[in-house]
Amino acid sequence: MKAMKRSTLATLINATLFSAVAGTSFSTLAADEQAPSAKSKQLEVIQITARKRVENAQEVPVAVSALQGDNLDAYSSAGMDIRFMNAKIPSLSIESSFGRSFPRFYVRGLGNTDFDLNASQPVSLVVDEVVQENAILKGFPVFDVARVEVLRGPQGTLFGRNTPAGLVKFDTVKPSQDFDGYGSVSYGSRGAVDFEGAVGGALTDRLSTRVSVLWQDKDDYIDNRAPGFEQKDALGGYTDQAARIQFLYEGDDFTGLFNYHIRDMDGSPIAFRANVIKQGSNDLVDGYEHDVVFHDAASRATQQVDSQGASLKLEWDLANHTITSISAWESAEIYSRADIDGGYGGYAINDVPVAMGPGFIPFSSESADGIPEHDQYTQELRLSSNFAGDLNYQVGVFYFDEALTIENYSYDTAANGALNGYVIQQQDTKAWAVFGSVDYTLTDDFKVTAGLRYSDDDKEFSANRTLSPAGGGALFLTENPSDDHISWDISSSYKINDDVNWYARIANSFRAPSIQGRILFGDEVTIAKSETVTSYETGIKSDVLDGRGRVNATVFYYQMDDQQLTAVGGGANFNRLVNADKTTGYGFELDTEWVLTDELNATFNLSYNKTELKDNDLAVAVCAQCTVKDPTFQVPGAFGPEDRAILDGNSLPHAPEWISNLTLRYTKELAGGDFFAYTDISYRSEIDFFLYESVEFEGKSLLETGLRAGYNWAEGDYEYEVSAFVRNLFDEQQVIGAIDFNNNTGMVNEERYIGAEFKVKFY
Repeated sequence: MKAMKRSTLATLINATLFSAVAGTSFSTLAADEQAPSAKSKQLEVIQITARKRVENAQEVPVAVSALQGDNLDAYSSAGMDIRFMNAKIPSLSIESSFGRSFPRFYVRGLGNTDFDLNASQPVSLVVDEVVQENAILKGFPVFDVARVEVLRGPQGTLFGRNTPAGLVKFDTVKPSQDFDGYGSVSYGSRGAVDFEGAVGGALTDRLSTRVSVLWQDKDDYIDNRAPGFEQKDALGGYTDQAARIQFLYEGDDFTGLFNYHIRDMDGSPIAFRANVIKQGSNDLVDGYEHDVVFHDAASRATQQVDSQGASLKLEWDLANHTITSISAWESAEIYSRADIDGGYGGYAINDVPVAMGPGFIPFSSESADGIPEHDQYTQELRLSSNFAGDLNYQVGVFYFDEALTIENYSYDTAANGALNGYVIQQQDTKAWAVFGSVDYTLTDDFKVTAGLRYSDDDKEFSANRTLSPAGGGALFLTENPSDDHISWDISSSYKINDDVNWYARIANSFRAPSIQGRILFGDEVTIAKSETVTSYETGIKSDVLDGRGRVNATVFYYQMDDQQLTAVGGGANFNRLVNADKTTGYGFELDTEWVLTDELNATFNLSYNKTELKDNDLAVAVCAQCTVKDPTFQVPGAFGPEDRAILDGNSLPHAPEWISNLTLRYTKELAGGDFFAYTDISYRSEIDFFLYESVEFEGKSLLETGLRAGYNWAEGDYEYEVSAFVRNLFDEQQVIGAIDFNNNTGMVNEERYIGAEFKVKFY
């Protein structure tokens, strides 16, 4: 299967490269042609599909932000994976303990830190109208994308599948009858090469196609200096390839869109660094070097991801209605193995302890996770009205079926990485829903929308521990979790004048029960029951200064009951699911755009999120060597008393109170072309890595700056661009994630990246 997928991927990439070269093409990012131009005297209207139909973003009664055009181009440069969106949109943060795969999304502080491969998340990712449920699917590279939309707050009516916090939505560039394409190639720090391109056009007068490809490559550059395990260029590299082919048929009253996409990534896992945090503080240790680790298992570290999928969207335009059918299949495979303790030693040979470091390593931990089999099938069928009057509606049905096999491994580093633990998990999920939404125009200025969705979710789970110091055997749940729920929302929008819209929204949604079966060293399969959330928000969307400015502001409050939380780590590195009695959150979001002059455009975004756990009885295991700030008590354990931290009053993990982003773009006509300079500055405040609070595991605030400058010009049917860019300009290095069960192991953000790029767009 893997060989066949790689052959298919190579064919698609070669076909696009050939087409691009034949058209003299290495090009510009395929930005949405409706993206704002830096030279326009007014901001252009942003069209979004947040409610499954094309609408003006300023008239949609939902807190939504869009990335497209120059902003999307600059953020995704430097071979970045999907984490490039972290802190680029109000109330959105993204992190991963796997590196370029398994991203974890957080909106308004709500997310899930669970690192197991069956983990569910309260933020959904939808690509080309297909939900990407498993976190491995969510790591698919971003290329040839027209627009990214982030919908904040519960989206359980129209989208439904695990969206109590919000939704991230990608729309790729679609085929058209017009021949066009682009290609870009860049070279940057550590020998990184990044190529992407697309070409498309008419095959017949009704059938068109588009082929898009991505190839990113970076050599290993992190040296391993553990005594006896020295290896130059041991970690840090990857080769990530992806492709997409689409066919669009356009009849008189019927359209059909077929999409096939594929990814093949072979690289290193994220670099775990033992005792990288200075004891008693959250500073990096003195003498920290980003390109050095001290591992005794670096030679065996690897991460391989393969995924593919296909979808078919059929649409019939009737006299007063549109019927839409979306059938989709997604599949993913991963194997990721790493030196989890981040150091060397922590074991004995013939009862003689070996040298350890850096710092104290209580025990060696080398583990792996894998998905050998995964299939997701979805089907949506909906009917939308196209009335000219005051009333319109959508109704539909949705079906979801996922079969997932997970493997957990542990290895004996002292025995040269011999397998000493293995568990296989099987989880099957089936869900279905019926939904509807009604829009009614009460007056020319006042509109209301109401939505309702009934969802039913069932899971079946089993696990078989065939190798473990804790014993073996199969575990079957005596009662598999299932639940149903009625989600709803009601919103209104009022046009104060031609330039200002006020909106208000109340929404309720849920996340279905979750299962955690990571039982390598224990017998407990934990289940979290459904979480429910009710959210209240109101805001203003306005165009000001005769269309040269745009100011959108929202205030919100939500209460989540029975929030699903993951108690990761602790002394035994268990993953346990728990439900918090109540969680509250409130804050505000500001999203603005400005035409400062005919040559200078700007955006400024700001959000504040305050989250609080409210549960007097909720307590979790704490770290092995850190300084806990919460009240604690002790319980009996297998190796003596164990500390538990009381969580009542804590904020949620990976939930920064402040997120802010500023961009400036300057363009000047010069010698028949345009010189441009672009800068962006993003900030997120402090975060806690875990449910409990500790000195070492509080991530510092992070401020990152990007610059991009270049020159573009046109010759006939071609547009060319050369540019230089830098990400993380001031090379700010901070711990952005941690592992707490062994030592103060941390993961550090990417270092400064400098590169140059050449692009061409052709018609």
